[in-house]
Amino acid sequence: MTWVRCYEARPQARLRLFCFPHAGGTASAYRLWPPLLPAGVELLAVQYPGREERFGEPALTTMNELVDGLVTGLRGELDRPFVFFGHSMGAAVAYEVALVLQRLGLPAPQRLVLSGKEAPEHVTPGEVHLRDDDGLAAELTALGGTGAAVLEHPELRELLLPIVRADYRLIETYQPTQAPPLTCPITAFVGDRDPELTIEQARDWGKSTSGEFDLQVFPGDHFYLNDGRAQVVSALTRRLALAPSWPSTP
Repeated sequence: MTWVRCYEARPQARLRLFCFPHAGGTASAYRLWPPLLPAGVELLAVQYPGREERFGEPALTTMNELVDGLVTGLRGELDRPFVFFGHSMGAAVAYEVALVLQRLGLPAPQRLVLSGKEAPEHVTPGEVHLRDDDGLAAELTALGGTGAAVLEHPELRELLLPIVRADYRLIETYQPTQAPPLTCPITAFVGDRDPELTIEQARDWGKSTSGEFDLQVFPGDHFYLNDGRAQVVSALTRRLALAPSWPSTP
């Protein structure tokens, strides 16, 4: 399973939850989530190339490359009902993968939960990936996603920043696919003090589906889900409960 990591295998799970990390993030961003989920849900955390056990692979710098790899790499894991959750860049990746699955007539997610990301109509180009290392590090610190102590460590900084730069290039040059709306329900999560987007920009995800849509606002900034992990997973679990294949086990 090159493209996913499973921190707690649940062979009898009736529902899979695929979690897509933010820019510069890794699968381990979700390593503490499985114990908070019902026993009938198996979490598979997406691992992008260029990090952790995939460190030897080049990080991808375009959305098309990443989505193509994911659609191919995840096919073998779509053998039971599933839901996508993505945060920040991961929300855009999850959305684009869902569009391709729908277009190809492959199994589609029963729900898309998109966190900390503006709806497609609000996407604009960015320039953070063009800054020098200090400028890139300053952006990460401002968002609260990476501890200042990590960025101040020369060896860790040297390993982290090229991955972050590649991800920022990917998401800042990303142009959302023009496609018919998804048919699966969409949920948007957003922090009430997120400097990256407004609540209204998150609410407009409702235009990307012909199905149901709902929005939940959490206290916090762009990385509200770090300090509020239990609250976020609880809110996510309530959405999973709306899936037809919701497990009967507690």
